[in-house]
Amino acid sequence: MEDSLRRFLAEDLPFGDITTEATTPQTESRAVIIAREAMVIAGIDEAVFLFNECGVRAYPAIPDGEWADPNQTVLTMTGPVHGILAAERTVLNLMGRMSGIATATSRFGLVIGSAMPGARIAGTRKTAPGLRFFDKKAIRIGGGEPHRYSLSDAILIKDNHLAIAGIEEAIRRAKAFSAFRVIECEVENPGDAIIAASAGVDILLLDNMTPETVKRTIELLKEAGLRERVTIELSGGITPKNAGSYAGCEVDLVSSGWLTHSVRNADLSLDIKKAEKIVRI
Repeated sequence: MEDSLRRFLAEDLPFGDITTEATTPQTESRAVIIAREAMVIAGIDEAVFLFNECGVRAYPAIPDGEWADPNQTVLTMTGPVHGILAAERTVLNLMGRMSGIATATSRFGLVIGSAMPGARIAGTRKTAPGLRFFDKKAIRIGGGEPHRYSLSDAILIKDNHLAIAGIEEAIRRAKAFSAFRVIECEVENPGDAIIAASAGVDILLLDNMTPETVKRTIELLKEAGLRERVTIELSGGITPKNAGSYAGCEVDLVSSGWLTHSVRNADLSLDIKKAEKIVRI
């Protein structure tokens, strides 16, 4: 995490902040970061680290995971104004994205819980390159499941794997590969769900199924005595706008790339409050 954060700063400061250096005397100042809308706060630890890297002391006013009201202070800083301004945009970009993801996750989770009681919201690997750790952390802060962090975490057999090996052979190979990895298999129709569950997968990923097909698949799994053997995950274009159409579907997880690939940054701003003294440079 720390190496990534230093790279983010370096991207914005390859040769220093020439505007601040040219126009602003080096003063000891106080500043605050303010939430401009209601949001679940995420990225506090990252913000503190980034400011510290620039010689600024930062103090959280609200912890990660709590809701902030509009115009509420979430972080205060004291230190050299050049350091505050050097870190400003990197901090706001990262906190804004993370808080946006956490807020979306929290709100989406409520929609999922209402439509499909007991189900939890989960992310996907559809994250911005270089930001996956932070995107996934934001999902957790918002109350969701991060799902796989990488291709190395769990075995997820998808359509292109099945096009080569077929369901039963792919699952057999996965079981032979490791006795300790979770095995998940993507299926697109009830028949394949029965085959995959019978072959012993841990998680069934019902991909791009209509609500009616999801319900029919679960009924068939119950009739076959397989429902309790598997965790059922629903995926494929699920958003807060259409999640309600899946009301009554007895699934365990709903995974959605929408949480990260369509995130809207939460609105945060940094305000300098007071310049207290001039420091010789």
